[in-house]
Amino acid sequence: MIAHTLNAEIIAAEDAHTSGVYPKRGLAIVRGQGATLWDAEERAYIDCVGGQGAANLGHAHPAVVAAIQQQAATLISCPEIFHNDQRASYLEELVAVLPAGMERVFLCNSGAEAVEAAIKAALVLTGRRGVVATVRGFHGRTLGALSATWEPKYREPFLPLIAGFQHIPYDKIEALDAAVNEQTAAVMIELVQGEGGVRPASHQYVQEVARMCRERGALLIVDEVQTGFGRTGALFACQHYEITPDLLTLAKSMAGGVPMGALGMRGALGPLPPGSHGSTFGGNPLACAAARATLRALCEERLPEQAAEKGAYVIEKLAALRLAKVREVRGVGLLIGLELKERVQPHLLALMERGVLALPAGPNVLRLLPPLVISYAELDQVVAAIADVLGR
Repeated sequence: MIAHTLNAEIIAAEDAHTSGVYPKRGLAIVRGQGATLWDAEERAYIDCVGGQGAANLGHAHPAVVAAIQQQAATLISCPEIFHNDQRASYLEELVAVLPAGMERVFLCNSGAEAVEAAIKAALVLTGRRGVVATVRGFHGRTLGALSATWEPKYREPFLPLIAGFQHIPYDKIEALDAAVNEQTAAVMIELVQGEGGVRPASHQYVQEVARMCRERGALLIVDEVQTGFGRTGALFACQHYEITPDLLTLAKSMAGGVPMGALGMRGALGPLPPGSHGSTFGGNPLACAAARATLRALCEERLPEQAAEKGAYVIEKLAALRLAKVREVRGVGLLIGLELKERVQPHLLALMERGVLALPAGPNVLRLLPPLVISYAELDQVVAAIADVLGR
């Protein structure tokens, strides 16, 4: 447990008033730059938590900082009952890079909000009430999103949830075929299950999901809250699978760390009915300015391509270690998981002591979500720390 003088003071002050819902680590982060974070004692850490996926562009990226500063001095709040220049420009720029045919966007503030919007859109556009989701899928913790999330420990305290949801085995075409019928409004999948253990879907499975939805009148919802904006080596993971979903949920790294989410919609679906959904802060000018700067930086710096190259590099390095405690190394781009033969939590704390911050993905998977700007030297340090901690 890392808790020196200033760290301990911050930790005590926060713990005195925090809600209690977060299992916190004994560390107070106060500053960041690129892929490095510093605690209150000025100790540096390589960030492989990446804001739980919200820091693809790294910390304090100068283009995002400048955009926020300029927009904060111009206009912060403007609800969508009015038009706005930053919002109009961002919508145009985002649609230009979305999968072909996605022409409409609902802007909100988080991944869970994007999922809620997707569920409501599917119900209102189809008139149906069934939603098929997957085992190990994670889509958020608000009541609608939680209905699609599989993990029992998240769901059970709040049962009964929204009726009409069912969970089927992931990446199993036979189960999908049996579940999708004339009552199905939507099928919701992650192309790489993040919380579910860093599990990529097969190309054939995703193609079959798209085909069945198209033939049976259900909408395909692809959840890219974690995989979007370069994480997997493409701007959006669905580009690996050569599909255009009907509804695409986005958030996390969308605005360089500023809270933002979105629901992308195929233009052929038409607009949603007026008043069927809304958001006070969604599409605010500050978030849109940050998102514009983020999207430009991702593309100009070729960060999706960097994620592909760096991810392949670190996966090869980790696999070559042949650590006895590791059952499998898997991932796509810089979304990487090490499935262990034992519980992961003690190793996360040991890595923290070694100056590397990482995440779990279930009870026995070590997950790495570093900023896409991480250097090869920093990746080598991460691999060395993992080798030391898991090789003991």
